[in-house]
Amino acid sequence: MPRAAPALRRRKATTALDVLKADHDEAKKLFKQFERFKRSDDSAGMRQVAQAACRALGIHAQIEEEIFYPALREGADANDALDEADVEHSHIKELVGQLEASQPGDDHFAARFTVLSEYVQHHVEEEERTIFSKARKAECDLVALGEQLVARKEELGGGERSVPGGRGGRRGAMPNRNGQRTAR
Repeated sequence: MPRAAPALRRRKATTALDVLKADHDEAKKLFKQFERFKRSDDSAGMRQVAQAACRALGIHAQIEEEIFYPALREGADANDALDEADVEHSHIKELVGQLEASQPGDDHFAARFTVLSEYVQHHVEEEERTIFSKARKAECDLVALGEQLVARKEELGGGERSVPGGRGGRRGAMPNRNGQRTAR
């Protein structure tokens, strides 16, 4: 008797919420990494982490504003929460701009990064609790939205991990300007 083909394991499709949650987790890692560099007075490490965080947050905000939020405005009762998220994004972008125009050693550089971390963590908590909940109940295809978010991130150059020394590279290595890993 012929043997039946083994059952194929289905991978759970990546949803918009999975993509955004992964970005949130990456931001948290960057904030922790910055604090480690700050404690060890490593200005180069702080600068690289701040640059990576600013880039990742900019891409994250852009894909939310271009794709995720408009889809929820159409398919979910989330306008109040999305309006608050838009306001939070504007404050985060302002801090990102200030950080991009400065460097470690400048007045308030570390303080700005700390406040950015606090703003982002508050935004993430609100978004994951309120907006994600509304998205799960909405009449929108979260898998298709996830695919759109991933595609747009790749267009913006955000398909790679931004965490210096994170997964995908040697531990303790930092990316140089060309993206190659170099030992600290």
